[in-house]
Amino acid sequence: MTPRRAVNAVREAVTPLVRRHRPDYRLVVFMGILVLIGLVVLFAISPYRVESINLEGGTLDQAHFMQRQIVYLLVGVAAFIFATVVPLTFWKRFTNKILLLGLAACLLLAFLGLFMDDGLVIKAGGATRWFNLGVSSFQPAELLKFGMLLFIAGFLGRRIQQGKVNHLQETLIPLGLLVGVASLFVIVLQKDMGTGITMLGMVAAMLFSAGLNKRLIAMAALAAVGAGLLLIVTSPHRIERVTTFLSSNSSDAASYHINQAAIALGSGGFFGLGLGHGVQAFGYLPEALNDSIFAVLGETFGFVGLVVILAIFAALLLRLLKIQDHIVDPTWCLVVSGAFGLMATHVIVNVGAMTGVFPLTGVTLPFLSFGGTSLLFMMLSLGLVLQISRYTTHGSSTKEADNEDSQRRRGFGRTRHAGSRSFKRA
Repeated sequence: MTPRRAVNAVREAVTPLVRRHRPDYRLVVFMGILVLIGLVVLFAISPYRVESINLEGGTLDQAHFMQRQIVYLLVGVAAFIFATVVPLTFWKRFTNKILLLGLAACLLLAFLGLFMDDGLVIKAGGATRWFNLGVSSFQPAELLKFGMLLFIAGFLGRRIQQGKVNHLQETLIPLGLLVGVASLFVIVLQKDMGTGITMLGMVAAMLFSAGLNKRLIAMAALAAVGAGLLLIVTSPHRIERVTTFLSSNSSDAASYHINQAAIALGSGGFFGLGLGHGVQAFGYLPEALNDSIFAVLGETFGFVGLVVILAIFAALLLRLLKIQDHIVDPTWCLVVSGAFGLMATHVIVNVGAMTGVFPLTGVTLPFLSFGGTSLLFMMLSLGLVLQISRYTTHGSSTKEADNEDSQRRRGFGRTRHAGSRSFKRA
């Protein structure tokens, strides 16, 4: 037996047996509440959105957006159920294929975008981000993010077991190349900075959970900031967004979107105007059903309603951390960490853009925004987490938490379980 196999055998011997048990159904409850809120708001405003589009020359049916969202939701629920019933070994078997499929789809989209202005690809604002499937569209960057979630979790999980998380040649350089190629496809070729930011947020959460040392975390952060600044200064539309964000001239035409979002949030006041009584979603606020849904929610439900919605998101994210805290297998622990980072980044960037904290960028609000691909893969990821929650440990964690002093309490990803503590220090 080789030394490496001997080490792995010892680790397997000391790892506590984890039996399949009841999953954490609170994930379903929180997700269901958010989806229901999104459907109610969409039902209230979609006829007016259709009317405003038809006045501009469109020919949409009154129930167009509602019907499409229900179809998207049914597909998402099917993906969620699929992820909760298939064995976890299925994902390990097909991880590489999913990642390669995502990379190939993004590359094909970029190639077709050079020769097509319509047909199989959809161009909007000078960017090519979607395949046109006739009845719907498909954004391959979402498939790529899911593939990276699975691949990086497995890759870092193996490095954790080998004690090489902080190894430059065997861990950080290969991972950096993958992230660099994915960023090239998404941020440069598809001109989608928002999706790129959420992808980097996912990777950052996984690296932090894997135990990357602080010096390397700081270096990675500086590299990401430097690359981000380079991408901004080499892109005129990104320069315009940043200058608009920094400018105090609120009457500038470039500030129209964020100004309308501010008007929507301010109009909602403390308790909101109620369903169907707002006006910003009816032709004034761009992307009212997609990226700007948070402003529509603010106008509809007011400050109190937004606090409740953010509290639901916080509860969902805390459940992910709780599940992650009780996972022994490093690969599945990192999958949950990545799902946490992905969802948290979506919420932070979307809310920050709508409230003027960050420059405006196109990122959906999970389970609330109108759309298909983002909803599909967000529900698929959460379904996978629900399946993983069947294999968490129980018992002494609460008791140990009560006995810990403040200096020993864990940070994000620092589990208390003896069986998994070894890979957290790798």
